[in-house]
Amino acid sequence: MPPNRKTCRRYDVPGDAHFLTFSCYRRLALLDRDRSRQWFIDAVRLGQQKALFDLWAYVIMPEHVHLIVLPLGPAKMASILTVLKQSTSSRALVWLKNNSPDYLPNLLDRQPNGKASYRFWQRGGGYDRNLRSVRDIHEKIAYIHDNPVRRGLVAKPSDWRWSSAAAWNTGIDLPLGIDRDRVPTLTLLDDAVDGACWRRNS
Repeated sequence: MPPNRKTCRRYDVPGDAHFLTFSCYRRLALLDRDRSRQWFIDAVRLGQQKALFDLWAYVIMPEHVHLIVLPLGPAKMASILTVLKQSTSSRALVWLKNNSPDYLPNLLDRQPNGKASYRFWQRGGGYDRNLRSVRDIHEKIAYIHDNPVRRGLVAKPSDWRWSSAAAWNTGIDLPLGIDRDRVPTLTLLDDAVDGACWRRNS
């Protein structure tokens, strides 16, 4: 996991891809059920339908998610995260209120000013790193896909249903479509040159 940060400065640099991580509240395993994972899948699909970003890689773990996205046009990371996180959170809280209200106290967040609310995600925007080299992009794709293997959840990346690993290997975009044809190709030159830069013109 990247460093756990309470706040994250975002750099909306046109043409930069972004490596994103955000965690469930209190690192609870709120994404360990197919229904909650599907809510997040639906949120990503909504962002794609709105043409906010290209999706290059993703993994949904029990208590956090990783994605690599390339914002499109005027889309800012703040608006992208709003689409990804708010609908997932809203659907989860409605489901809990209707089906498992006894669990809700686990999600209660009391702030120093006395305000209280239920949270699905940790406070703040999560971790957001700009990716500017071809090598860095491909390293992060591999890192994302290897997450379930490192955790001992599956034997190989493509066995984990809730990631883009199988889609990259087979070309079958399930459960989400990825924009693999827009990912810059890693060449021997890119691999040899430290910090070989890439940037798409927006």
